[in-house]
Amino acid sequence: MTAAAPIDLRLAGGTVVLPGVGPQRADVLVAGGRIAGVVAPDAPADAAETLDVTGRHVLPGVVDAHVHLGADITVPRTPEDVGPETAAAAAGGVTSLVAYLMSADPYDEVLPVARGAMDADSRVDFGFHFCIGTREQLDAIPHYVRDLGVSSFKFFMNFRTDEGQRLGLPGNDDGFLLELLEAAAANGAIVNPHAENADLIKLLARRGVLDGEGSPLERWDRSRPGYVEAEALERIGFLSMLAQADVHAVHVTNETSLHVLRDVRAHQPRISIETCPHYLTLDTASPVGVEGKVNPPLRPPADREALWAAIADGTIDTIGSDHVPRHGRFKEGGLAKASPGFPGMQQLLPLVLTEGHLRRGISLERLVDLVSTRPARTFGLGDRKGAIRPGTDADLVIVDLDAPNTISAATELASAGFTPWEGVEVGVRVERTLLRGRTVFADGAPVGEPAGQYLPRHRSGVPATPGAPA
Repeated sequence: MTAAAPIDLRLAGGTVVLPGVGPQRADVLVAGGRIAGVVAPDAPADAAETLDVTGRHVLPGVVDAHVHLGADITVPRTPEDVGPETAAAAAGGVTSLVAYLMSADPYDEVLPVARGAMDADSRVDFGFHFCIGTREQLDAIPHYVRDLGVSSFKFFMNFRTDEGQRLGLPGNDDGFLLELLEAAAANGAIVNPHAENADLIKLLARRGVLDGEGSPLERWDRSRPGYVEAEALERIGFLSMLAQADVHAVHVTNETSLHVLRDVRAHQPRISIETCPHYLTLDTASPVGVEGKVNPPLRPPADREALWAAIADGTIDTIGSDHVPRHGRFKEGGLAKASPGFPGMQQLLPLVLTEGHLRRGISLERLVDLVSTRPARTFGLGDRKGAIRPGTDADLVIVDLDAPNTISAATELASAGFTPWEGVEVGVRVERTLLRGRTVFADGAPVGEPAGQYLPRHRSGVPATPGAPA
């Protein structure tokens, strides 16, 4: 492919991971913030600037479609809610994120607050999912899609009664969920369910499973075991089949859930499956302690291996960080009181490439599809994000695949002050991140002023065919 002049930037000498092709020795040409061409290393093309990336791999920027922001993880409001977290995103090669807004208020009131904070201080491009919990929000879905550019909606299946009070969200039921699925199907949107059965969780709490023997992570797993998740996934599969709706099954954790989802897909193929880096690299035997508390919980090592097998065979579609910015002090007070979740954006790409490619031999093309191409296509960004091809935004990550280093809270840019991967060795380093052709991270630090842009998404859904933009 060739490109028309003028060329602003040429990334020269690297190995470029291309959709449908895989790693190729090629140069990437950038003009006006977009990919102008991918050419042979010796192809003539005058560029205002040339960046030598010899010995490095050039990947499309990560599209992290599972992010929580804000001190209370509901809505980003302040510079402190946005600046450190999006700096961490850029440090990890994330160039676009889609964050969950969680509120019982109308999103016409919530979105301006969140967007204002992100417009001012985000170092990467951004969009939003809305968590739907009230009748007013449900009735407004056509407006949210058409006028606000939000076409993906979360539903907490575990918030049946008072489970959502800590986030200010009301309880709901399966009837409301079916109505949400119907509304999403009618408006070209997708539903992202948090799949856990609240009734089973409460039964296990009455049985006192948290008070039994074992490590904190083993006990937390027993309090919300894999079947609690799997049952809810089977239910959402059936209801989405009735509604003919698209579903994105977030943070899938275990072999039983994968078995259920494979069966569901035989009757309802429009289900996308996501897992997260912590379920792929940590388990109940990991020494992280209460800092590893998350919902759904970390699982036994056998489930971690089942997830990698599902990545290898194509069952899993995307990997998202499920980044939570709460400070480490919220992990204090013992297992029952510790807040669930932890930061993950900065280590998403290094962990996936290290464990998936360097240690397990999974192809770079497959892993790039999981963290970049497929999430972009699922959430209405496939025409401009997630792949290196002419016409897409020049969102690029330069990585060194032979750079052993140790994860440490001391080098984490997010505001939580800790990482569950403290002391973990990875073999990949993000050297530079470019957003629309402009360097936003290099040499271990953010570069320039925040310039992230809002990404309206007027249609989301499970891609019908491999390879084409959604």
